[in-house]
Parts: sequence; structure tokens; C-alpha cells
Amino acid sequence: MALPHAQALDVIGIGPLGANVHDAVSTSLLKTQRLQLLHLVLPARRDHPEHHVGDECTIQCLEGDVEVRMPGGVRRLGPGQLVVLPARQRHSLSARVDSAVLVTLLLQNGDAGDGGGAGNRVPPT
Repeated sequence: MALPHAQALDVIGIGPLGANVHDAVSTSLLKTQRLQLLHLVLPARRDHPEHHVGDECTIQCLEGDVEVRMPGGVRRLGPGQLVVLPARQRHSLSARVDSAVLVTLLLQNGDAGDGGGAGNRVPPT
């Protein structure tokens, strides 16, 4: 059974997990027809595979130390920092220590669109 998403006007807590980050799991916090908020927990030294989404998105580091890797370079994020990725920008995430990020996706009719998203990962070589 899927966990319920927050609704518009709900207050959503995204504060640091602190010592609990190691045992936490990633969740989708909110999903509407146009917007999705993902709270991704990234264990240290375990990469989130390369993928892309159809529209612009943001990745905001809530805690830890995260690298956003793209064909054109790496952006390193610490707590309170975010990066905006252009539409269809291929990227992967790598946490140097146990970390958590907030990903904001713009959706098209409730989907990441244009063949992007989780189903469009490049298999590891």
C-alpha cells in the first residue's frame, strides 16, 4: 500500500534527520498534476543512477554532502544549497556522506514527461 501524499496547503516537514538519516528511506512527499516533491535519502558512497526528467527540476541538499554529476561537470551541494537543472539534463547523484535532498519536479499531466524520470536510467556499465 502506497503512503499518502501531502495535499496542497499541508505543512510538510523537511528538516534534517540527523542521526536518523542512515536508517531513513526516500519518499514522495507531494504529487499533483504539475508538481512533485521527493525527499531522497542517499547513503554514503552509493550512487543514484544517471537519468533525466522532461522539464526543469531542482535538487536541494537538506543535509550531508552531495555531488550532482552531469556530462559537463559536477556540482557539489552542502546543506542549504540547491541547483536548478535544465530540462532533459542527464545527471546522477552521489553522496559523500549519508545525505538527504529535496527534489522538485515539474510534471506534465502528472508525469515527469518526455520519456524522462526513473524509467529512463542508463544501465550501469
